Amino acid sequence: MPRILPRPEHNVSRKGIDEDALKVLYRLKNHGFKAYLVGGGVRDLLLERKPKDFDIATDAHPQQVKKLFRNCFVVGRRFRLCHVRFGRKVVEVSTFRRQALAEEGDTLIRRDNTFGTSEEDAFRRDFTVNALFYDIATFSVIDYVGGLEDLSDRLIRTIGDPAVRLREDPVRMLRAVALAARLGFTIDRDTLEAIRFLRGEIVKSSPARILDELYKILRQGASRQTFQLLHDAGLLAYLLPEADQAIAEQGERLLGSLSRLDDYRNAGLAAPDELTNSLLMGTLLVPLGVPLRRAAAAGRPRRGEGDTEPADADDRLDLAAEMAALGEEEPDEAPAVGGPAALVLPFARRDLDRLRLILAAQSRLREVHTLPKVKHLLAGRGYLEEALRWMEIHGGVQGQELATHWRRLELEPPPAGAAGEARPAAEDDAARPTRSRRRRRRRPRRRPGSSSSTPVPSA
Repeated sequence: MPRILPRPEHNVSRKGIDEDALKVLYRLKNHGFKAYLVGGGVRDLLLERKPKDFDIATDAHPQQVKKLFRNCFVVGRRFRLCHVRFGRKVVEVSTFRRQALAEEGDTLIRRDNTFGTSEEDAFRRDFTVNALFYDIATFSVIDYVGGLEDLSDRLIRTIGDPAVRLREDPVRMLRAVALAARLGFTIDRDTLEAIRFLRGEIVKSSPARILDELYKILRQGASRQTFQLLHDAGLLAYLLPEADQAIAEQGERLLGSLSRLDDYRNAGLAAPDELTNSLLMGTLLVPLGVPLRRAAAAGRPRRGEGDTEPADADDRLDLAAEMAALGEEEPDEAPAVGGPAALVLPFARRDLDRLRLILAAQSRLREVHTLPKVKHLLAGRGYLEEALRWMEIHGGVQGQELATHWRRLELEPPPAGAAGEARPAAEDDAARPTRSRRRRRRRPRRRPGSSSSTPVPSA
């Protein structure tokens, strides 16, 4: 039997739920369907944290949900979901499912579209603290798996046998570590032992999914602690061996870079979506030196393609040296890393190119004494805002002051006659010599039915 907390016994309030998510919940309920707020949204509300997402589970099938919302789109193959869009915001609606079985001879769950009850849906989720439901009809919290107790004990525990659940989806190992770091929880002993034993299974996961999870970790504001825990659990050696070695050598280059990113994020200086993949990639890879230089060289665009710097700037560019120019020590060459076979993470070439341009802009942004020239060169560059953010994150006090200086200049009108600046239109008109224009004579319009030639009068 589930444990049900009525409204007076918990602190989840509709005031803390996104108004568009409430619209979806109420419309489903008013049409006779069960509608629950689920997962991390309920967990965070119970912890008095602001939820990042508001996901909804219902007994309505995807096509039934689509009929209720004109702004609904059914997505996914492995897991069919409904995305109800409100502008740029997406409220995710899933149908209750029961635990799917792996295909014969395989341990991974590759398809998961078997509908079930709310109880079956709870038991198929990953961790107990993520399997709590908030019922909009009764305002109660429903717990089928002991999540309330683990939430009270600040514990991350898999639902069911951890060895089985982690083999079904090895990405859960990464999520368990990231969740524990973000919430300040402890991973259950059996779950942690299973992660250490099965850590090699992570290479069976899609590299694109792994990279997406790493970007989420870097945006969450607890990346330093997460990477330290990934190293301790043995997972980081399979995800990014160079980072694992850097932490093993107890160097602060990588961890210090992650700390600066966390401080910037937690100070509220940028929303998660303002921390672009290029900024996150640079924070993680630039301190490691060699791998990023190789990746950037492979991803260098051809001259004339896209928004690039001059060729001579490309030839001189040293990514690690850009970090050193912002107050860091010059990194030593990283030796070749041996050990377990690691995933090849699919860093997008466009993000590598963008990072290269962001770093190349740092030296120019420090040339305050040549202000008009630099401003002219960087004006209109799409990566200027990212370059300023990099300077704020990794440039120390000097970088923050320079970024503030450049942002202030962007708001001020350009001085008249400044080098590289366009003159006002009035000045251009005054300087342009006046010339008399000959007025064109308009040709008379023909009347309908008139001949093109003038008739000759008869004698």
